[in-house]
Amino acid sequence: MTSDPDAHTNPPVDGSELIRFEQVTKRFGDNTVLDRLDFSVDSGRHVTLIGPSGSGKTTILRLLMTLTRPDEGTITVAGERLHPAGEKQTREIRKKIGMVFQQFNLFPNMSVLRNLTEAPVTVLGLSRDEAEARARELLDLVGLADKCDMRPTRLSGGQQQRVAIARALAMRPQVLLLDEVTSALDPELVAGVLDLLRDIARSTDITMLCVTHEMNFARDISDQVLMFDEGRVIESGPPEKLFGDPDHARTREFLGALL
Repeated sequence: MTSDPDAHTNPPVDGSELIRFEQVTKRFGDNTVLDRLDFSVDSGRHVTLIGPSGSGKTTILRLLMTLTRPDEGTITVAGERLHPAGEKQTREIRKKIGMVFQQFNLFPNMSVLRNLTEAPVTVLGLSRDEAEARARELLDLVGLADKCDMRPTRLSGGQQQRVAIARALAMRPQVLLLDEVTSALDPELVAGVLDLLRDIARSTDITMLCVTHEMNFARDISDQVLMFDEGRVIESGPPEKLFGDPDHARTREFLGALL
């Protein structure tokens, strides 16, 4: 595995604020999923969102990817408003954000290499040669250098998720969003994908915002952990504090059920 961060990402790492949610509310019908949410993420930090299903964690990632929009409040990325914003500004901000989903969402009719080069060529305007060189470096990083010409459907679930991670990194995003990336994998494949993400977290300066139920993984990679319940952050802190000595009874109850 290579671990030269400049070969894969090019984010700012000055510790400045990269993401801010201010009084963000999101409703689905009568259900308020996010309730006047305030939180921020600094550049280069690894932040993990934990909490029960339905507490709003994945909605935060979907808002950042503009897959849904808030009903109230503002979201800022790298000093620019994502919500509310015009279509052109939204497209530019989305270039700064990469996301890895629960399901792999790869293009089945394209080779692994083409899955990694399509967006850098069409969205970023890279030449095909430059995009392919970057893609091959990333496939080496995720341990799939020999799978360039294969279709995703011929890969295992764990291999497909590795391709999805490499594809997200191919856009050199400032922030990488991870949404329960091991939940669709067979148990024996989970460890390999988590080890890869640990390596990326340790060897690059990319900002990571992660939703996971893998508490040991969250403890390993996080600078900060946020506990969500009913659409709000009820507790936050470094992993050693939040996992070792949480203040909130709901956090203790949630972790007690998982650990």
